[in-house]
Amino acid sequence: QVQLVESGGGLVQAGDSLRLSCVASGHSLSDYGMGWFRQAPGKEREFVSAFSRSGTRINYADSVQGRFTISRDNAMSTIHLQMNNLGPEDTAVYYCAAFSSRNWFHVASERSEYEYWGQGTQVTVSS
Repeated sequence: QVQLVESGGGLVQAGDSLRLSCVASGHSLSDYGMGWFRQAPGKEREFVSAFSRSGTRINYADSVQGRFTISRDNAMSTIHLQMNNLGPEDTAVYYCAAFSSRNWFHVASERSEYEYWGQGTQVTVSS
């Protein structure tokens, strides 16, 4: 069983930055690929970014490419999402999630591929 706890959300203005963190417990980060999703009010939960179990492959959604950066700290069992140049369209609850894969280089981008989820952290960007 993997437990995921997100932090770092808040209320910011357009153009500002935020850094989200997700602490994993129960298993080593190397046992899973990890990613971030977000869900805005009235919308489906959507993929933001993730890296493979190996940590060497990373994907981003087109909407955040160039503005968001995902990273991980194996020693601290923590992953981060650095979000720069935020806009109102980034307002959502952000979820950390973990997936297992026998392919160390696979990056999961479908919600159904993820087995474990955090409780989410709210990010609100005012214009």
